[in-house]
Amino acid sequence: MKTIGLIGGMSWESTAIYYRTINERVKQRLGGLHSAKIVLVSLDFAELAALQRGERWPEAGEMMVGAARSLAAAGADFIVITANTMHKAAPAIVDAVPLPLLHVVDVTAAAVRPSGARTVGLLGTRFTMEDDFFRERLESRHGLRSIVPAADDREQVHRVIYDELCVGVVRAESRALFRGVVGRLVAEGAEAVILGCTELSMILSPADSPVPLWDTARIHATAAADYALADDEGGTR
Repeated sequence: MKTIGLIGGMSWESTAIYYRTINERVKQRLGGLHSAKIVLVSLDFAELAALQRGERWPEAGEMMVGAARSLAAAGADFIVITANTMHKAAPAIVDAVPLPLLHVVDVTAAAVRPSGARTVGLLGTRFTMEDDFFRERLESRHGLRSIVPAADDREQVHRVIYDELCVGVVRAESRALFRGVVGRLVAEGAEAVILGCTELSMILSPADSPVPLWDTARIHATAAADYALADDEGGTR
């Protein structure tokens, strides 16, 4: 079994989802008392969020590279970033650390494509919905076209993620807001919706959507467990 290196804390609410999902998958596959071999570097999200707000991405990338180097020094065999937004730093990590990086876009696309969906709605932070690092990789590498909400909806989704979900707050009125956003994405042609923020499964479930929801946190965590248990030494870089 390979040792999984997790960069977590972004937020710790979703890192807990990763830890549980990875170990549940290992238990499912191996049974008995088996659990995953994990090394975790958990960042102070307040520090990282301040860099995000200030669009200080090089400094945020340095923080992520530092975490990745710590994982390598601690014996991790590959790296998992437990947040969609901070995959903005994936290229910097790949350049700086000689370990495979299991990219959230690649494993999510691998889960979505067999369903036949080719146009997907994308929910996440403002950075994930508006910047290229997620959407461009989704389309150029995997042939999935993404639709994002209108500007007002993007702002509301971003607000709920940071002000509520990242601190463990789930409000009924916010769930209703998200249902409306999903409905509008479907009306624009989305055949499925990617929950492109690792906290979104806290507020949205399949019952909240007329089309399939693809939860990046659980997809990514399950893929990490499967990769740790695989015989080959390949990776997604």
